[in-house]
Amino acid sequence: MTEFFQAWLALYQDPMFLKFPLATLALSVGSFLVIALPWTLLAWIDPKWAKPYKIQSKPFQVAKYFWPNVARITLNSLMMFLVLVLVWPILSLSNIHTGPIPSWYVWVFQIVFFLIIDDFLFYWMHRYMHENKWVLRHIHSVHHRIKNTCALDGNYFHWVEFVLIGSLAMLGPILLGCHLYVLYAWIIIRNIEAADGHAGYDFPWNPLRFLPLYDGPVYHDFHHARFKGNYAGALHYVDRFYGTYIKEYLEYKKNHSYPQKGERELRKPETG
Repeated sequence: MTEFFQAWLALYQDPMFLKFPLATLALSVGSFLVIALPWTLLAWIDPKWAKPYKIQSKPFQVAKYFWPNVARITLNSLMMFLVLVLVWPILSLSNIHTGPIPSWYVWVFQIVFFLIIDDFLFYWMHRYMHENKWVLRHIHSVHHRIKNTCALDGNYFHWVEFVLIGSLAMLGPILLGCHLYVLYAWIIIRNIEAADGHAGYDFPWNPLRFLPLYDGPVYHDFHHARFKGNYAGALHYVDRFYGTYIKEYLEYKKNHSYPQKGERELRKPETG
């Protein structure tokens, strides 16, 4: 028994324990806050020049949910830390490595693969959380307390959902056994999407809106406003394939035009 515990504790002395799960968690939280906090400050101030680009016409809920957000992020990070510690004996068997840094095209292929598989699985998990009444009431409803989101709300989850979302993001890297640096890059990208998708503004100069199959904050904002539909994360082709687009979102896109001289020319979604 003593030898078993010594072998078990030795797993946590492996440098990869710090470099892989713990550093990934720290990078996830840190990159999210770096992106989310400036956007959240903008939503809190909600300056006159930005108002024409708000997706919803109702006021942001920054003041009401800022400290609950901080508490959720702290709790969720702690719970994720505990889960990572518990599953490290299994994670340590993965092929994620610190060997030679791969060529650029390997980075591109692997990150695109991670994005596709993560988004497809997220769609079904998210949709299930809406269709299962118990899960919706006790877990996913936490995220939907906020109907007009700001960027910091991108991590406002019940801790169970937070852990599940993080687990989905790790599936692709574990399947391919990617380089640790590729994993780091993917985690940063995933958190940029989480913050941007809840930003609450539809700026024409947002560089992320030019990415293929990504529609920026507009797409997920309609999910918070209308509740049912638009279940995918970053790549809304899944909703198109399964017919779960929100009708008002499609109307918004059809009639969309950016304001000129500070006046908004499109209809904004209202929360119910």
